[in-house]
Amino acid sequence: MAVSLTIVFLFITFTSIGLNHVEGESYGWLALLPTSLVLVFALTTHRTVEALFSGTIAGVLLLDPTSAVEQIVGISMDVMMNETIAWIILVCGLMGGLIAILEKGGSILSFSDMLVNKVKSRNQSLLMTFFLGILIFIDDYLNAIAISSSMKKITDGYQVSREKLAYLVDSTAAPICILVPISTWAIFFSSLLEANEVAEPGQGIAAYIQAIPYMAYGWVTLGIVFLVAIGKMPDLGAMKKAEERARNGQVKPDGATDIDFGSDIKAHSNPTMGLINFLLPMVVLVGASWYFGIDLLAGVFVAIIFTICFYGFQKLVTMNELFDAVYDGIKVMLLPLATVIGGFMLKSVNDSLGLTQYVIETVSPYLSAQYFPALIFLVTGGLVFASASSWGTFAVAMPIILPLAEQIGVPLHLTIAAMLSASAAGSHSCFFSDSTVLSAQALVVRQCNTQRRSSHTRLSVLLLQPYSSLWLLNTR
Repeated sequence: MAVSLTIVFLFITFTSIGLNHVEGESYGWLALLPTSLVLVFALTTHRTVEALFSGTIAGVLLLDPTSAVEQIVGISMDVMMNETIAWIILVCGLMGGLIAILEKGGSILSFSDMLVNKVKSRNQSLLMTFFLGILIFIDDYLNAIAISSSMKKITDGYQVSREKLAYLVDSTAAPICILVPISTWAIFFSSLLEANEVAEPGQGIAAYIQAIPYMAYGWVTLGIVFLVAIGKMPDLGAMKKAEERARNGQVKPDGATDIDFGSDIKAHSNPTMGLINFLLPMVVLVGASWYFGIDLLAGVFVAIIFTICFYGFQKLVTMNELFDAVYDGIKVMLLPLATVIGGFMLKSVNDSLGLTQYVIETVSPYLSAQYFPALIFLVTGGLVFASASSWGTFAVAMPIILPLAEQIGVPLHLTIAAMLSASAAGSHSCFFSDSTVLSAQALVVRQCNTQRRSSHTRLSVLLLQPYSSLWLLNTR
């Protein structure tokens, strides 16, 4: 009730401001209000899509409350007819379908069955978790579900605490996804680059690739995870206690019982074919995308057709099940797609309010190119951490950050790298982020405990990132 009354009060306030605004005058600081509402809404409710649409409505009321409905309809139509939005919907939807096929085919679990006979020690089980996390780079959801489900029986045998396994899984989800240009993260952010006109249509991925070497958070995270896996990073505090408990025979936290998470994903082929069934579609995805001029839409379309035929020929599952998997995968992507659409609707309103121009004129005299990437990492990383929206945050922030970077002369690839590092850092550190929840649920540990018990390693990476940004800027 209180929330509803607050929203009504805010909308009445925006309507009043809009009615009293003189046509032709700059909105000034009032242009910040819709985005501020989005951030407050997202931070307090953790509902990104609703926050974005609320901000859009607020902006429309500022512009002209007497034609609010017509404006919203017009903005919606303009966004949905945008060529870039159509490309995003097709690529992200089909990528979700491909992920679902890979899960349905059981190739990941078949491969893990082969690993059981290869792992001979505790450190090897941790290293295998690390390398499998790198291998499953296509999506952080697939990474979290597949590795958690397939590796826990191996690490349990070597008395590795579920908390440490959850840390390893979570640390090779978002951090590896930002470093590989054929992933759902790369697709999403490259499409944002195109939508914000810093890359030509179809060339967003090329701009993204140029920034990969400078995504310090991803590289440093993987380095520290490797040190943890080989036993060179000491366990401290709560993680040390969890490991001591595991060495005494209790790998799971008190009161935890295994849940049937992802039980419909079963191994249908022999271990060798399980590896082939995963790697070959990935090779086709990369190869087809490259063949068609780094066109991910063409690549994922070819990869889906190939994978359906390849799995169907082996009779892993029926053709009906394969097509159903594609539909299910597309449905899984509806929420991210709604986030994108909401973000672009808000961007349209902000453009009409003159937000970007106002922010640039106000802030640029005080900004330094030397510290800009580090500042962007800290500020946007904090927003992602607070909202658990590693994608939605940048649908709002990127239209502001990119013009600022251009205004003060920061190279585009460093700005992109800072934003992607912040996105991964916020997702990796937030206890209610998607991949953290998935890995924690699959391993029957509370995500809050996972974050607390691995806080010393996460903090090490977070402290290194700003210094990395400064060093990269000064040595470019």
